[in-house]
Amino acid sequence: MGRSLDILLFIVCLAIITPTLNANKLESSEYWKEQRPEFDSYWQEKAEIAKQDNHAAYFPDPYAVSGNFTASISEIITLKSSRRNLKGGKGEKCLATNPVDRCWRCDPNWAKNRQKLADCVQGFGRNTRGGKGGPIYVVTDPSDNELLDPKPGTLRHAVTRNGPLWIIFARSMLITLQQELIMTSNKTIDGRGVDVYIANGAGFTIQFVKNIIIHGIKIYNIQVRQGGMIIDSESHFGLRTRSDGDGISIFGSNNIWIDHVSMRNCTDGLIDAIMGSTAITISNSHFTDHNEVMLFGASDSYPEDKIMQITLAFNHFGKRLVQRMPRARFGFIHCVNNDYTHWEMYAIGGSMNPTIISEGNRFIGPENKFIGKDQINAKQITKREYADAKHWSSWQWRSINDEFLNGAFFVNSGPELKNRPFSRKDMIKAKPGSYVGRLTRYSGILVCRVGQPC
Repeated sequence: MGRSLDILLFIVCLAIITPTLNANKLESSEYWKEQRPEFDSYWQEKAEIAKQDNHAAYFPDPYAVSGNFTASISEIITLKSSRRNLKGGKGEKCLATNPVDRCWRCDPNWAKNRQKLADCVQGFGRNTRGGKGGPIYVVTDPSDNELLDPKPGTLRHAVTRNGPLWIIFARSMLITLQQELIMTSNKTIDGRGVDVYIANGAGFTIQFVKNIIIHGIKIYNIQVRQGGMIIDSESHFGLRTRSDGDGISIFGSNNIWIDHVSMRNCTDGLIDAIMGSTAITISNSHFTDHNEVMLFGASDSYPEDKIMQITLAFNHFGKRLVQRMPRARFGFIHCVNNDYTHWEMYAIGGSMNPTIISEGNRFIGPENKFIGKDQINAKQITKREYADAKHWSSWQWRSINDEFLNGAFFVNSGPELKNRPFSRKDMIKAKPGSYVGRLTRYSGILVCRVGQPC
């Protein structure tokens, strides 16, 4: 009885010291009842089109995609790439340390050739092109006062235009969104060269669209907003219920790339991907100060998330994080060469038989906590939820060349990958977790100066 009481007290204390420690709203049936009025005929039509696009973006052989990605990592580290010169123009040193960054950061003319970035994505989101081919749109005004007729030059005006756009910023700015920012397809938000902060207001909504790149911005202190009439394209606006407080919410969408963002302290999740979203890569980003970091799949009763395929690569999961890096249902998650330096409960979790391949990550276990005489140990990386060992023992959760420090350990399940039906070439192993410090050295937003390698 005394031990149980101590553990209960520990949980209560943790809830008090962690402001964002609450259940993800997307997992509650009440949330979905509240959302239904939003799906009028306009959104129902978009949902049907998005569903077809999501299935088209699905890779029938996900092991080949993840294997080819890890092959390119090995190639770049061992300097077998034809572009192994580590210098940019005029002798400047290029600080890119992984294959995604090496694609663009060594070019001193990156500011004149911004759309080259769209050729650099790898992993499951590798076909994402964002606003490539469209004109440059320069955001000049940080305000967000008009939700139905946004002022030209604002971010809301930019993301609701109908065609492809490559969105950049005239200067450094803090943007406080009054309501969720609903994006149309074929957009790139490119914060390179300035400091762009999305903070103290609503977050991004990527709903029933495709081809979205979000790069080089900082997102923090995202809050719930009450909703209302909000524009979502040049030709449509509608009534929205209250937003859930996610930093980036991906809903029924495909071909999404989130790269070099820094995120912390959102009311709900930092990044959520649900409702059949797929073909997503999240890379080179830095996450701190949050409870439930990433939710991939919100409902045990939505098997459409079986097509969900997400790559997490070269990210740093840093200080004051609690859990869900990520927490997945149904889909295929490839976690490759990420740095997990902090968690308080667990790092990787899931239910409903997701496939999780953890490859070449570094996991540093948390220090033990003491409540009275009882020791609280959270060194296990993995957590299977709502299933006993008899069921989850067949789930495909495998650790390959990970590095475990300070007592961290990964509980494997399912058959070894060598028995899977794919060629050896497709699953060339990534570099071990001992290389992660180098690969993730520049995670988060970058300081990029025009005329120099970034």
